[in-house]
Amino acid sequence: MSFRPYGDGAKQLTGTATASPVSRLAYIDWMRGFACLFMFQTHCYDSWLSPEARKGGLFWWSQLGGTLPAPLFLFLAGFSFAYVTNRLRQKGVDANQVARQMILRGAEVLGFGFLFRLMEYTLAWGWAPWTDLLRVDILNMIGLSMILMGIVCRLSAGDGSSHRASKLNAWSGVAIAAAISLLSPLMWTTWRPRWLPWPIESYINGVHTFDKPQPWLFPIFPWAAFAFLGMSAGFLLLSDWARAREPKLFLGVGALGAGMIAVFHTLDAWPVQIYPVYDFWHTSPNFFLIRVGILLLILSFAYAWCYGEWRDGKWRAIGWGQRGFSPLAQMGQTSLLVYWVHIEFVYGKFSILPKRASTASAATFGLGVIFVAMLLLSMARTRWKARTAHA
Repeated sequence: MSFRPYGDGAKQLTGTATASPVSRLAYIDWMRGFACLFMFQTHCYDSWLSPEARKGGLFWWSQLGGTLPAPLFLFLAGFSFAYVTNRLRQKGVDANQVARQMILRGAEVLGFGFLFRLMEYTLAWGWAPWTDLLRVDILNMIGLSMILMGIVCRLSAGDGSSHRASKLNAWSGVAIAAAISLLSPLMWTTWRPRWLPWPIESYINGVHTFDKPQPWLFPIFPWAAFAFLGMSAGFLLLSDWARAREPKLFLGVGALGAGMIAVFHTLDAWPVQIYPVYDFWHTSPNFFLIRVGILLLILSFAYAWCYGEWRDGKWRAIGWGQRGFSPLAQMGQTSLLVYWVHIEFVYGKFSILPKRASTASAATFGLGVIFVAMLLLSMARTRWKARTAHA
C-alpha cells in the first residue's frame, strides 16, 4: 500500500540549501498509518464478529470507519506521485523519461497486486475459485491509477516549465476526478460496458463474475478519482507558492473539507435526482465529495499534528506527532508490508481468532494484538533496511 515519495532524513525536499528535510512530510506517513489503523479495525470486526455481535453499534461504526482507508491510500498514492514527479522535473529529467519512470512504478505496484492475489489463492488452495486471481483489489487500483496518472501528466504537461507543467497536471487531475465521480453511477448501471469480457469490465465497475458491480471491489469508477485528486493536491500543496504559506494554507484545506461535508450532505437530501439509479454509499458523487472533505480534514489535522520548522540549520518539531516515537508514522512507512501480512491473520487460514464467531470484546482484543504485531513487524522492517543500507 505504501508508495513512499522520499528517502532518508538527510535528503532535502527541494534540493535548495534552505529547504527543510523530508520530515516536513511526516504527515504523509502519519496519514498512511492512520489509514492502516482504520483498515485493521474494519477487517478485524468484519472477519471475527459473530452474527449476534454484528447487530450492535460497534459493527455499524466500524463499517462506517471502513469507508476511509481505501480513499486515504489512493489519495496518498496520488500525492506521492506528484511529489516524485516534481522532484524528477526539478532535477531536469526529460518529460518522457519522467512519464516512463512513473508508469513503470505503477506497473510494479499493479504487479504486486497480482502477486498478492496469487498468494491468497495458493493459501486457499482447494476452496477458492480461480477467478479470485482476477479480483480487482486496492493494490491493483493503486497501480493502475499511477499508470493513468503518468499518461495524463505527460499529455497535459506539454514541454513548458516545471511550474507550468505542475499547474496543468493539477487541474487535469481535478477535471478527471470530477468526470470519474459524475460518471460512476452510470457506469455501474445504465452505461455498463457489458460487451467487455468480465475481467476487463471489472476494472471499470467491479462486476467480477457476478451479474452486477460489487461494492467490495475497487474499479476505476469511482476509486481512481481519489488518486487523481491526491495528485492534484500534491502538485498544488508542494509548489513553491504553497510551501511559503503552508500553515495558513493547510488551515484553509481543513476549512474547505468541513465546508464540503456540510454542503454535499445537504445536497444529498434534495428531492431532485439526475441519475436513474442512485446509490449513496457506493457511487453517489455526493458521498464521494463528502469523503473528499473528510480526507482534507484529515490532511489538515495530520499537518498540524506533525508540524515542524527548519530553523537555524536544525529541524524543530512543533506538533506532537514528531515528538518522540509515532506508531502511526512508523506503520505508514511500511504500509504495503503490514497490509499484505495482516490480511492472512485476519481473513486467511491463519486467522488468530475464529471467523464470524467472536464477541465484541474478543474481537477488540484481537485487534490490539494485530496492531501491536504489525507495529513490531514494521519496526523490524525499518531496522533491517537501515542495516542493509549501511552494510
